[in-house]
Amino acid sequence: MGFLSFYKKAIRMTEMNTQYNPKDIEGPIFDSWMKGGYFKQDIVGGKDPFVVVIPPPNVTGVLHMGHALNDTIQDTIVRRQRMTGRPTLWVLGTDHAGIATQNKVEQRLAKQGKTRFDVGREAFIEECWKWREEHGSTIVEQIKRMGCSCDYSDEWFTMNESYQKAVRETFVKWWNDGYVYRGNRIINWCPRCGTALADDEVEHEDTAGHLWHIRYPLDKPIGDITHAVIATTRPETMLGDVAIAVHPQDERYAALVGTTASLPLVGRKISIIADEYVDRDFGTGMVKITPAHDPNDFEVGERHNLEKINVMTADAHINELGGKYAGMERYEAREAILSDLEAGGYLVKTEEHQHAVGQCYRCHTVVEPWLSNQWFVDIQRLVGPAIDAVKNGEVSFHPARFANTYLSWMENIRNWCVSRQLWWGHRIPVFYCDACGETVASIEDVTVCPKCGGAVRQDEDVLDTWFSSQLWPFAVFGWPEKSEKLDYFYPTSVLSTARDIINLWVSRMIVAGTYFMDGQVPFSDVIIHPTVLDKQGRRMSKSLGNGIDPIELIDSYGADAMRFGLLVQVTGSQDMKFDAEKLAAYRNFANKIWNASRFVLMNCEDYVPQAPDPQTVADRWILSRLAELTRAVSDGIDAFEFGEVTRLLYNFFWNEFCNWYIEFAKAQLSETADRRRSTLSVLVFVLDKALRLLHPEMPFITEEIWRNLPLREEDKAESLMIAAWPTANEMDAYREMRAETAIELVKAVVSSVRSVRARYGISPRESLDCVVNANDEKAVSLLLDEANLIEKLGNIADLSVSSKHQKPEQAVVYVEQGLDIYIPLKGLVDLDAELRKLIGQREKLVVDLAKFDKKLSNPGFLAKAAPEIVAKDTAKAAEIREQVASVDAQIKELD
Repeated sequence: MGFLSFYKKAIRMTEMNTQYNPKDIEGPIFDSWMKGGYFKQDIVGGKDPFVVVIPPPNVTGVLHMGHALNDTIQDTIVRRQRMTGRPTLWVLGTDHAGIATQNKVEQRLAKQGKTRFDVGREAFIEECWKWREEHGSTIVEQIKRMGCSCDYSDEWFTMNESYQKAVRETFVKWWNDGYVYRGNRIINWCPRCGTALADDEVEHEDTAGHLWHIRYPLDKPIGDITHAVIATTRPETMLGDVAIAVHPQDERYAALVGTTASLPLVGRKISIIADEYVDRDFGTGMVKITPAHDPNDFEVGERHNLEKINVMTADAHINELGGKYAGMERYEAREAILSDLEAGGYLVKTEEHQHAVGQCYRCHTVVEPWLSNQWFVDIQRLVGPAIDAVKNGEVSFHPARFANTYLSWMENIRNWCVSRQLWWGHRIPVFYCDACGETVASIEDVTVCPKCGGAVRQDEDVLDTWFSSQLWPFAVFGWPEKSEKLDYFYPTSVLSTARDIINLWVSRMIVAGTYFMDGQVPFSDVIIHPTVLDKQGRRMSKSLGNGIDPIELIDSYGADAMRFGLLVQVTGSQDMKFDAEKLAAYRNFANKIWNASRFVLMNCEDYVPQAPDPQTVADRWILSRLAELTRAVSDGIDAFEFGEVTRLLYNFFWNEFCNWYIEFAKAQLSETADRRRSTLSVLVFVLDKALRLLHPEMPFITEEIWRNLPLREEDKAESLMIAAWPTANEMDAYREMRAETAIELVKAVVSSVRSVRARYGISPRESLDCVVNANDEKAVSLLLDEANLIEKLGNIADLSVSSKHQKPEQAVVYVEQGLDIYIPLKGLVDLDAELRKLIGQREKLVVDLAKFDKKLSNPGFLAKAAPEIVAKDTAKAAEIREQVASVDAQIKELD
């Protein structure tokens, strides 16, 4: 693009509103990126690619604040890598979300008065595909609104044909290798969703409940023991009791082992056994054993060859084995059983009891441990390489402490229940021949029995959603087909996700990657991003009504402000309290950059693009600060320290570039033509490089401004997103500590003078004198060299700098950067009156603070007052302390 085109662009930009309006540019900018094809990435020989796979959001989902944060983190990393010239790919896709999607479609059918069984499996699956067509693009379009630079031309879905083949390949491979089996075992059952759940799909929540102590009569008294007392939180499951267990070393009950008792209300004879599973200190030290309704009891039952009696139906009602309670819903049966126990004299006592209750992670129904015939992966035999990968550093977690979460789960993992009693999903590729009993696992559909030629039927269940999503890092590149694309883009580079799915997803991807991809881990770094809470520190949820729609935030503040406002809160601590109103500060930040850039462009009408030509200490200072910023931003993004990077960028743009250097530049632009030319060369160069550094976090505004900059041919690119990333090595040539020291001294003096004007209401037009005492002769020399600049910026009539100055009469003092800065105010301000006013103000504040301190140190008040009152008074006391400190600082200035 020639100079005339840049000139016309500059003119257009200066005619724009002084108030930055993101709605004017975000859509057109994103469209230009799409048309330019910048999000796509082909194979580039000889270059190692940088690859990120997006954690696939549910096809039924919409963007929430967790997505907004995670997608911003990923986009920041991806954009920076792309600008370094490295082949960069961010893979986009969605998950079929078996339970969630099926629930949505069943709800739609229910409005028509139908169930899935009314329409049949094939028609129901067609309805699920229709749902996907109607709603599957919603979250993708919202991700676009954020400016995310995914490859939208190659969007993946976990039910795509090639992906289904990958899932079948996985199952059949593990079947053939002996890692998949079908067994009648205890699983977590959701009565609402009507399906099994894996252990990590159950969310445990501490719940206030009860512990009921029940008397089980012994068939033959042993000494003075006539009954066993059992404590339970689920009395309805006693209908399936088959034994009572005690600890082998519990001398209290040693004589009972081998005898029998009668099951209350049922009358069934049950054995008394000894097993080390029993906790002697819980309850009475005796526990009921119900192998069909408790995973630990199931293991006890296996060891002692006990009968397994399942007394509950799939919808959590008592079945025909429950006698008179058959047909009752589980909690209805609980009340009836407790009433009958009490009436029969079996209920000894009831205690309040806090315990963890498992809930379905999708619908939050209390799950039932339930004996069921399910498919399992013997994951315990597969996790070894995945554990080693984290221990030896092949995979690193950020923050590092989450490696402990991962290892704790993996080292204590149970076999994985992978079958789900759903219709939407990857149907288990196992085929049964009822004629000869043959069972076949096959990647391709089987129509006839390979053994006898008879008809076959396919297993009715589908696979756990996480079974398919574990293949995400390599299935999206066409695995199991061997291809150049798979070989080039796998393994990926970085995964960013939430801590909630370390066990559900991250662990399984590493297991699958090490198993199916010749030991290659799927990624080298795992970023665990913070959980976004509301401003009161609560999880965002529909029930609390405290959720925030990121799209509404984009509409109100712009995508850049939302992204920046999220990233600034990312620290090593994992939970962030998010207050949407604070995004106004980052919208103002965008506006600050916009207007500073307009100032630069307004002065470029006669500017011929050239290399930076610093001629003043201010020029050399801003270039040195830019060099430091370049190194810090690059290192910070590489270390995933997004909050720190964001704060550095904010400080550079707002304070160093906008507040200070542009002020320096204004003075320089009015000097000679040569000084104006050199100043513009620095302004354009610094703005160019700084916009590049900011672009990964705030892509829209930086792109719009950058496209208008008059740059040299070697600095241009079709888009900022493919412009060269500034490197520390190239920028280090501009480091100059002398210039940085000099300008810090200048800023200290000018800021002190401006503070005095603001505090005492002195007009900027009123010239002031300033006396500076510096202990360091070097500082004296630097200040004297920049005396003209200081006088101009501070409107100082007489600046006196020495290492021997004493405080003048009636002067306020500031101590900054090792300087004693005195501003005489004789004849302008009655300092004695100001001092008396401040002392009086302090005395009143101290009295008020004493009242709050007395109240907050009173145990009676703290015990009786509502928590919100205590919090309010504590905050008020802290506010008064800050006011006292501020007044003390002002008194010190006048002292």
